[in-house]
Amino acid sequence: MTQTSENVTWLTQEAYNQLKAELEYLSGPARTEIAAKIAAAREEGDLRENGGYHAAKEEQGKQELRVRQLTQLLENAKVGEAPAADGVVAPGMVVTIAFDGDEDDTVTFLLASREYASSDIETYSPQSPLGSGVNGKKVGEDAQYELPNGKLASVKILEAKPYTA
Repeated sequence: MTQTSENVTWLTQEAYNQLKAELEYLSGPARTEIAAKIAAAREEGDLRENGGYHAAKEEQGKQELRVRQLTQLLENAKVGEAPAADGVVAPGMVVTIAFDGDEDDTVTFLLASREYASSDIETYSPQSPLGSGVNGKKVGEDAQYELPNGKLASVKILEAKPYTA
C-alpha cells in the first residue's frame, strides 16, 4: 500500500511490482496497439469527420497521461514493508470506524492511495479529511475530521488491520 510523505510515496514490494508492470505494458505493447488503431483509422479518409481516429487519439492521450503519472510515482517511490498489525491506523490498513460512537453506524475502508481503489473495498486517501483524521490513531480512540461544511465530525476507531489482497 502507499503512504505519501511530501513527494515520497511508500509502496510495498508487491504494489511497486504491480505498478511497474502496468507502466511497462503501457510503454510497450499498449503504445504499439494504439498506434495501429490510429494508423487504421487514418486510412479511412477525411480525419475531420473520422470518429474512430479521434477516439483513438483521445485514448492515446489518456494512456500517455497514465504513463507520466506512473513514471513520476515510481521515481519517487520508496519500497518498504506492509504496516504492522499493532492496532495503529496507517496507510495500507483496513479500518472500521463508528460515527459519533454509534457502533451500529459503521464503515470499513482501506486507507491507501487511489492507485489501490478497487470494487472490493472502499478506499480513502490518507490525505482525505477522514483519512488524515484517523491516520496514527489507535483502536478504541476517537478521531475528528472536518466535513465539507466546515463542521467537525467524530468517529471511533473499532478495528485496524493490514490489508491483504
